[in-house]
Amino acid sequence: MILAFFSYFALVSIAAGVLTVTLRNPVHCALSLLALLMHVSGLFILLNAEFLWAVQVIVYVGAILVLYLFVLMLMNLKTDERYFHASAPYFAGLSSLGALYILFLLLRSPFDGAKGNAPTGAVLQEGDTYAVGIKMFSDHLLQFEIVGIFLLGAIIGAIVLAKTPKALEAEQDHR
Repeated sequence: MILAFFSYFALVSIAAGVLTVTLRNPVHCALSLLALLMHVSGLFILLNAEFLWAVQVIVYVGAILVLYLFVLMLMNLKTDERYFHASAPYFAGLSSLGALYILFLLLRSPFDGAKGNAPTGAVLQEGDTYAVGIKMFSDHLLQFEIVGIFLLGAIIGAIVLAKTPKALEAEQDHR
C-alpha cells in the first residue's frame, strides 16, 4: 500500500513539476507549483516526518506560494493564447523517460529505511520536532545562522531592487 501511495505522489509530483516549467500562463504555473508542493508534503507523511510535512505546508505552500502570487499580481503580464512554451513538445518525451529512470533508481535505492543519528530516547520521549530542534540548534547552529544572514541579504536586495529612483518618480509625475 505504501508503494502505491509513493508511486502516486512521485508521479504527480513529477508531472506537476514539468507543468510548472512548461506552462505559459504564470497563474497556471503557480497552480502546478501548488500541486507539486502538496504532493511533496504527502511524501513527507509517508516518511513519518510530520514536522517536515507541517513546514512544507506552512512555509512553502502557505507563504512562498502566496508571495509568488502577489508578485504575479503586481507585475503587468500580457496574456498569450498558447498554453505551453514552443519547446515543450520536444522535451516532453525526454523528460518523461528521465522521470521514469529516476523513479526506477529511487525504487532500487540502497538507502531504503536509513535511520538518522538523533537519539532514539529523545525522539520517543519528546517527539520528532524536539529532536530536530535539538539537533539543529546544537550541532548545526552556525549553518542555521549563516542561512539567516543570507536571507537578510536577500530581503535587503529585494527592497533595493523594488525601490524606484527619485529621478524617475519626479520625471513620471511631470508627464
